Amino acid sequence: MPEPLHPEIEYEHDDFEFVTLEDELLVDQRCQQVLKQFYLNLQQRGMRVETASELAFSADLYLRDYLLDFARQNIVRPQPGIVRIFAASWFITHTLDPDIVSLERHLSAVAELYRFLHCQHLISADELAFLVEEIGQTDFYQKRIDSFLNIHGDGFEEWDAECPAKF
Repeated sequence: MPEPLHPEIEYEHDDFEFVTLEDELLVDQRCQQVLKQFYLNLQQRGMRVETASELAFSADLYLRDYLLDFARQNIVRPQPGIVRIFAASWFITHTLDPDIVSLERHLSAVAELYRFLHCQHLISADELAFLVEEIGQTDFYQKRIDSFLNIHGDGFEEWDAECPAKF
């Protein structure tokens, strides 16, 4: 039987909630399935395999390393500020040599991922709108990268206070 042109994700919002380690492992597996569907969807829309792979890799970093492991968030219940904290704090402090080009590549993947989740009816139009608005704050993110790279002495606390990576 041929694979459908637009595979549907058959999850509910609660399928991405986790409390125990066992729950978290199941959510991680579900995220891997979402990422595979995202990757296939990008190709079905005409994207080159290499480009789709790069976007899926960046989306994986965002979903599994940032949202699940660090932020402990449900991937289909995005909170305002979630992308802003990723871009203005987490990415900068978890990257060996942060730069705006790399960050913009990751943010492009995050935007595509959230558009995909919206098309799958897993996030609302309002959620997509605030996420896209946060993704577009590249001038602020450039300022955060520059100020981070120029921290001297005990300046980290002041830098972090502007956009703390806390939830």
